[in-house]
Amino acid sequence: MKPEQQASYEAIKGLDKVYLVGGAVRDQLLGLTSHDKDYVVVGASAAQMKALGFIPVGKDFPVFLHPETKDEYALARTERKVGAGYTGFSVDASQTVTLEEDLARRDLSINAMALSTSGELVDPYNGKDDLEHKILRHTTNAFTEDPVRVLRLARFLARYGKQWRIHASTKKLVKQMLAAGELHHLVPERVFKETEKALSEHEPQLYFEALKELGVLSVLFPELHDMVNVPQPPQHHPEGDVFIHTMLAVNRAAQLNFDLATRFATLTHDFSKAVSFQERGDLLGHEGAGIAVIDAFCARLRVPNKLRDLAKLTSLNHLHCHRLFELTPKTLHKVIIDSMNALKQPERFTQFLQACQCDAQGRGPTLINSPYPQREYAQYLLNALQGINTKAVVKQAIGEGKTGPDLSEAVRIAQIQCIKEAARIFHNRPSSFNKAALAAIKAPSK
Repeated sequence: MKPEQQASYEAIKGLDKVYLVGGAVRDQLLGLTSHDKDYVVVGASAAQMKALGFIPVGKDFPVFLHPETKDEYALARTERKVGAGYTGFSVDASQTVTLEEDLARRDLSINAMALSTSGELVDPYNGKDDLEHKILRHTTNAFTEDPVRVLRLARFLARYGKQWRIHASTKKLVKQMLAAGELHHLVPERVFKETEKALSEHEPQLYFEALKELGVLSVLFPELHDMVNVPQPPQHHPEGDVFIHTMLAVNRAAQLNFDLATRFATLTHDFSKAVSFQERGDLLGHEGAGIAVIDAFCARLRVPNKLRDLAKLTSLNHLHCHRLFELTPKTLHKVIIDSMNALKQPERFTQFLQACQCDAQGRGPTLINSPYPQREYAQYLLNALQGINTKAVVKQAIGEGKTGPDLSEAVRIAQIQCIKEAARIFHNRPSSFNKAALAAIKAPSK
């Protein structure tokens, strides 16, 4: 036995009943690698755990870190509902709590299995059978006591895909929770935390579609719910209403493995279409109207500023991006430099272009693989702008007697000229990237 294995064994050999639980068991049965391993200890006390060297970390209930592996070991516990929301619980972690009682408090049957140190599977709620049949089913009626579980339910659908389904009895429980007003007790940070995880899954659109099917989208995400049945011009959007389009665009972002910021910007880029349609009966000018909607959404859910800012910029500029080849050098400068600040935030500019690509390709099966040369064109222009020797431009302007605002204007003129020349080269270049031509674009200098 290796020294680290010996140390691990020494820490747990004094515990009679230790079980691997939750996601680690589920993933093992699915043939997946689980990075986090959680254990439940039955029949032990907090004092006994400390005596064995386990490090206490739990505030609301006894959770300990293994002294060597740092895996989590929690005392078996039960929870009794005593108040509203996910914090309204009374916890019993006494030595009399059984493994089955501990598993009963878990959300879904696929998460309510345990594996003993000898390899015996403990499955009182038929989680293995639900895994095999791709069913998401609540463990007990205790599911209704924590509204976060509704979000987790939808998130698991986003993780595992369309082959999975939510059991009818679980849907019924969610509707009971909705009628009881339990979802109104969700803490904004918890809502966004689950949503952030869902957006990072393989099929994030299924999270929002599931919440819509469950009838809770209007409570949790009214901005998305308001998109439903908002019509779009069929010549531009053959896929259907704004909600359908948004879901297709978000799915496209996942297919292309774009990061969270891009996926969030894609989710929110058309938030204002519902407002525009309600106010005027059309979608004209919706991109600017989206700023206030995104601001309110992000403030309500405590969304990080980095995500909020990209979302607002994407809402404001995505139509400019689609029409990039029609824009004059001056307008291109306004978009790339003034609005997007791409020279100082090139990564954000790339995320913006990716979100615009998802918007364009998220319009049904006939357009999903359609080319989006605007993204390459915009990056080409940015690369050219990054090659400008700004110091040389300013030095030349000073030599010509210019001062103050005239120096900034000299830089702006040089940038516009650079865009003009880069655009000419781009349109006349071979199909492959012409580095030599790009290198030839230089600002005037002396």
